[in-house]
Amino acid sequence: MKLIIVESPAKAKTIKNFLSKDYEVIASKGHIRDLPKNRFGIKIDNETLIPEYRISEDSTATVKQIQELAKKSDTIYIATDEDREGEAIGWHIAHAIDKDPESLPRIVFHEITKNAIIHALETPRVIDMDRVNAQQARRLLDRIVGYKLSPLLASKIQKGLSAGRVQSSTLKIVVDREREIRAFVPEEYWTIDTLFKTDIEATLVHFENEKIDKLTIKTADEAKRIVETLKAEHFTVGEIETKERKSSTPPPFMTSTLQQTASSQLGFSPKKTMMVAQALYEGVKTPDGTSGVITYMRTDSLNLAAEAVEAAREVILSRYGKAYLPENAKVYTKKSKGAQEAHEAIRPTMLAFTPEVAATYLKPDEIKLYRLIYNRFLACQMNDARFEQQSITFESPKAQYRATGRKLLFDGFYRVTGSDDKDKLLPSLTTGDSIEIQTITPEQHFTEPPARYSEASLIKKLESEGIGRPSTYAPTISTLQARNYIEVEKRQIVPTEIAFTVTEMLETHFQEIVDASFTATMEETLDEISESGKSWHKILLDFYYPFIEKIDAGKTNIVSLKMAKPLGRNCPQCGSELLLRSGRFGEFIACSGFPKCKYTEQTEENQKENPATPDEVSEEVCDKCGSAMVVKNGRNGKFLACSGYPKCKNTKTLAEQKTSEIPCPECGGKLLWRQSRRGAFWGCEHYPKCKFISKFEPSDKKCEVEGCGGALAPRTYRNKEVYECVKCKDRTPREESGE
Repeated sequence: MKLIIVESPAKAKTIKNFLSKDYEVIASKGHIRDLPKNRFGIKIDNETLIPEYRISEDSTATVKQIQELAKKSDTIYIATDEDREGEAIGWHIAHAIDKDPESLPRIVFHEITKNAIIHALETPRVIDMDRVNAQQARRLLDRIVGYKLSPLLASKIQKGLSAGRVQSSTLKIVVDREREIRAFVPEEYWTIDTLFKTDIEATLVHFENEKIDKLTIKTADEAKRIVETLKAEHFTVGEIETKERKSSTPPPFMTSTLQQTASSQLGFSPKKTMMVAQALYEGVKTPDGTSGVITYMRTDSLNLAAEAVEAAREVILSRYGKAYLPENAKVYTKKSKGAQEAHEAIRPTMLAFTPEVAATYLKPDEIKLYRLIYNRFLACQMNDARFEQQSITFESPKAQYRATGRKLLFDGFYRVTGSDDKDKLLPSLTTGDSIEIQTITPEQHFTEPPARYSEASLIKKLESEGIGRPSTYAPTISTLQARNYIEVEKRQIVPTEIAFTVTEMLETHFQEIVDASFTATMEETLDEISESGKSWHKILLDFYYPFIEKIDAGKTNIVSLKMAKPLGRNCPQCGSELLLRSGRFGEFIACSGFPKCKYTEQTEENQKENPATPDEVSEEVCDKCGSAMVVKNGRNGKFLACSGYPKCKNTKTLAEQKTSEIPCPECGGKLLWRQSRRGAFWGCEHYPKCKFISKFEPSDKKCEVEGCGGALAPRTYRNKEVYECVKCKDRTPREESGE
């Protein structure tokens, strides 16, 4: 009997279908040996770090089963995944069954199809110890950081916190973006929105010998002066330019780009994408039986097998014709360091299993992801799309405008992927002809803060910085969520307050742990172990001793932010004990059941002692409950808060309140200029009863729909600025409303 050992039961089942009864296929179900959970598990002997691997309790039964089958087998094949993690799992399996790892045939395949399995069995190799050592170095590094630094955070801040080599540098990226957002100050600017006859949109590019950029026009007076000048100008058609442009074919998917595209087009989280891709790789039903329908999904390579490319070219020729097929096959390479070009990009394994055929065999999420992968693979081997790009200038003695248009000449790979780009055609004009302005409107804008990361854009950032590898992107984000460091709100990643506290402590005392360049350099060092056999023991020791010195110093020198004094009261939400804690903004009361229960309230000192201080007393009365208003300190400075907190949570700013001369278009109340973490806006004083908000100052215009007459409120609708009637909800573009 011949035994094949893989990682996944689904994969084992698929492979078993391809082979004769002489073969037995069994799954290790992932790692069967690891460092112990309840202790450090690393010894230092003669300047060498020695891991103390143990068979986990969860794997005992599986290991016993593998051992029994191994005793009956003439040949034992290690067939774990072809990456560092898979190589190490194979090495651990060999030790668990008392075999020399380098004596067992090691087979690898990028796809789980019959041909791939047969070919792998015909061409075995031995376990690559350089890859195994690279994985061991990564595992020990992560254990050193996590096991030594996490308890320090727990002792200095609060229990349940953790730190990690990739996790903490990723968290700092998220926190730094939130710092930018909080520190952002909007800057006013104006645009001159102009239409030339007939309905030709044009952009002002020069005025009075000055180039006009986005922030050139800063005030309403300046915009008004420019508009008045332009209205008096006589314009003629200037240079007319037509060029052909290409839209290049996209490369095939690798892990990061698949996760990003599935997020933006399908709304899948990275974790969900990998789960669905795993099922497609390990085996699904097809017309020819169960088979893997995509190649291995954890890869940073853009390489494609020559036979797969040739098959794609045949399909393109037969389905779409010669015009869509390039003269030569397209080759893609990844420029960044560490890309494993021996691996393949993610592609379908059977082009005859089209998305149309697959729709009757796959689950809804599987067919969505499979269609994405299938179409991307065909597209990467097709001809580029070609466009005709048009550009026309309109000139006067004092100004120059530019209008641009685009026309699709040949759809190329868009034939498969589709495109949101629509033709924008310009009319036929002649240089020197006179042309008149149809409408011209000055529009006020404010610069926007940088956007928060989405899961997809964070993965793109991690990849560009060299932090982590394809297998770590999704688990890293999941870990940050599990530790309550981040929350995902409407696809935006928002750091919690504890994330700031942890990051600030690490920045001060363990800079290298949150430093993206340090983490990326360490990834490159691990690549050197894998590719050239660099000494992994020396790398570990060079990191270990300085790090442990910092840990020991931190135990003494880092000021504890932790306080958990029982108050003898129970949480009103879950019944657990309430504790007095300290945070970034002083003491507060929190539930001992955190993170399951997130109940908090202000301390009695904040409620009672502050009003007793003469210079903190307010003469104002809460307009919601009638209690006295007291002065508080917050992250944005002092403000008024109701002394009846937590029953009444009313607050007021102490800054000079900016109000609009025009009343709220919905209820007639005062409109106040407010600030929030998402920027400034106009809001009604009667909130929450009236929930009118707008980033624009209100209008005194009335709806012109017959029989309505409702107030027009400025809004942004589908990225266009409009007036919306508060009664009938009719929307009118700004230029059509006469402004």
